[in-house]
Amino acid sequence: MSFQFQILEPSQINDIIPLVQQLTSHKCSDDILKERFAVMVTENYECAVIFDRQKLIGVSGLWYCTRHYAGKSVELDHVFISEDYRNKGLGKQFLEWIYNHVKTKGVKAAELNTYVQNYSSHKFYYNEGFEILGYHFLKKL
Repeated sequence: MSFQFQILEPSQINDIIPLVQQLTSHKCSDDILKERFAVMVTENYECAVIFDRQKLIGVSGLWYCTRHYAGKSVELDHVFISEDYRNKGLGKQFLEWIYNHVKTKGVKAAELNTYVQNYSSHKFYYNEGFEILGYHFLKKL
């Protein structure tokens, strides 16, 4: 298999919607995601993707910011690889590509959130050297 890792052009952001819809049971409509992604691509956000030839099989949002506890950092968001491509080392390759990409922007740390019940992702991120620093809370206003 020949995989390509790249940053998605902002004009193609809606291409990730089918993958993002598989990520969570807290689904938003495609229209809401289109609205939100249209705003996100104008902020400190990039979208890294994986293609198997022409087929989009993986995605990770990249939010850039400076944190008081970590310095210049990237937050990986909505990380997802299609089920048929899991457990083959592709996630590790994808993160390595992301680390190299963000280092060129002066990023010193990577962080992310993962759903509490997503145990396989916890193991994966532990193996990648991530540490749990706290809990992520959300309150809708």
